[in-house]
Amino acid sequence: MLSKSKIFLRGTTDVLPHMLSVIPFGIITGAIGVEFGFDPLLVYATSLIIFGGASQIIFMQLLSGGASSLVAITSVGVINSRHLLYGAVLSEYLEKLSLFKKLIISYFIVDQGFAESNKYLKENNSQMNLHYHVLGGGITLWFFWQISTLSGIILGSFIPEELGLKFAIPLTFLAIIVNDLRKLDHVFVMLASGFASLILFDAPFKSYIILSPIVALIAAFMMLRFKR
Repeated sequence: MLSKSKIFLRGTTDVLPHMLSVIPFGIITGAIGVEFGFDPLLVYATSLIIFGGASQIIFMQLLSGGASSLVAITSVGVINSRHLLYGAVLSEYLEKLSLFKKLIISYFIVDQGFAESNKYLKENNSQMNLHYHVLGGGITLWFFWQISTLSGIILGSFIPEELGLKFAIPLTFLAIIVNDLRKLDHVFVMLASGFASLILFDAPFKSYIILSPIVALIAAFMMLRFKR
């Protein structure tokens, strides 16, 4: 049986390769927040409270575009709803922990950390204290994310507005979905969401960002029913 410290260290080392993408994304997130005109303290607060690059960018982009706070917060909730699935998958390994420990661990669970911990937990499900792997990976990602977004905030203060960083937003999300472009079903859902966002763009309170994914989900459901 491995000790708690060794399991924690294993979680740390497992997520280190992901820093190649996490650090640049964090720098871009911090710099974009400054370019949107937000106070640097507010930009950094999103890293502490939200702790999620895509959610932070969407949150600041919506507020800077005139969306209401309710729409911005709801959008972040929709984007982060995938964490409900993460929790469901990890629950069988963490069910014996107290509610307080589960709440602490849930704060540190992000995409890269979940991917590595889920793999490790499946391969070592007979060991004790597996939650230390989740903590090791999550805290490591949290630390590098805070440093990188803070660096982006500092660098963003010196980058001329004429250069612009907002172009990095669509490029970042394209990089996330590029693998799914090879699957026809996924392309169909993406197109449905894209057309819906264009049609619903003038919806009140910038709510098109919430309505268009709902339309895409309905389209995906109908497509699956048709294939069956």
